[in-house]
Amino acid sequence: MPDGRAWATILSMNGVIHGHEWAETLLQHQLASGQVRHAYLFTGPDGVGRRTLALRFAQAINCTNPLAPGKACGVCRVCIHTEKMQQVDLSIIQAEIPGAMIKVDQIRALQHSLSLSPYEARYRIALLLDFEAANANAQNALLKTLEEAPEKVILLITASSAEELLPTIVSRCELLRLRPLPVDQLAEVLISAHGADEEAARQAAALAGGRAGVALRFLADPGEIASHNELVETLFELLESSLRQRFARVEGMIKAPDQAGSRAKLRETLQAWISVWRDALLLVSGSDAPITNIAHRAAIQALAASMPADRIHAYLRRLEEGLTMLDQNVNPRLLLENILLDY
Repeated sequence: MPDGRAWATILSMNGVIHGHEWAETLLQHQLASGQVRHAYLFTGPDGVGRRTLALRFAQAINCTNPLAPGKACGVCRVCIHTEKMQQVDLSIIQAEIPGAMIKVDQIRALQHSLSLSPYEARYRIALLLDFEAANANAQNALLKTLEEAPEKVILLITASSAEELLPTIVSRCELLRLRPLPVDQLAEVLISAHGADEEAARQAAALAGGRAGVALRFLADPGEIASHNELVETLFELLESSLRQRFARVEGMIKAPDQAGSRAKLRETLQAWISVWRDALLLVSGSDAPITNIAHRAAIQALAASMPADRIHAYLRRLEEGLTMLDQNVNPRLLLENILLDY
């Protein structure tokens, strides 16, 4: 998992997180006017900047030398350690490994921590990352803390969507829904703010679907783009293969040390394949929206020309259902075999 520093500087220029200026302005105003809520929920797709914005807000809450009311300096001891997610009054709750659950014991440990007075900051802050991974017991345990939040405690929760959490949790939080940037706008930011090569910036922005954090990961590690492209090419190969040939490749496609690793590997595969079928649907429908896999435009155009839109949509829906089932701990091998049967 990327460290806190890499994510806390995502697309920040002149103190602004591009695409979420409205949210920064709202939070800054609440701090400056003394109207801070005891809990906030930042939602949006992975890599859109939820954690970045939450960390920036945590800095502003506890900064010892603010540049202006509600605006962190970024260089004091508290700001620096918060950016690294190492500040003593900052508690981090997340799944122990990607794809695992957040458990009730983690919330109980957090409750004990939050009952203590802040050590060096004004507030104790709990940052609960990807909280859609919390099981029912963990969510119910957090609800008690939200209902009876101690003084000098602020909870910052991130999740892919509010609908994946208990409605009673959502209702007790200030909700900020973050959305990806338009692809062209993100590409321009990558070029102007990060000095990226134009072709690389446009490919990274397209593959990331406008999600700034994902685009920066692609730029920082071209191997991630290569890995995505390999998964796309695998899909095209499987579409031309017999059922026996497809099933023969299943084991290698999900091979990992444990079930959580297999699910994570399959999740990455399904997300790449979904991007292909979405591109095909855009092309077959004549949409002007930019496609994600610009390096495979010719192959996707041929795919879109070979079948009707309803069939493409059916494949897309099946993969999206597969992602949902994967989050429900279904056996990854059986899931992949069932998906390949459709082809």
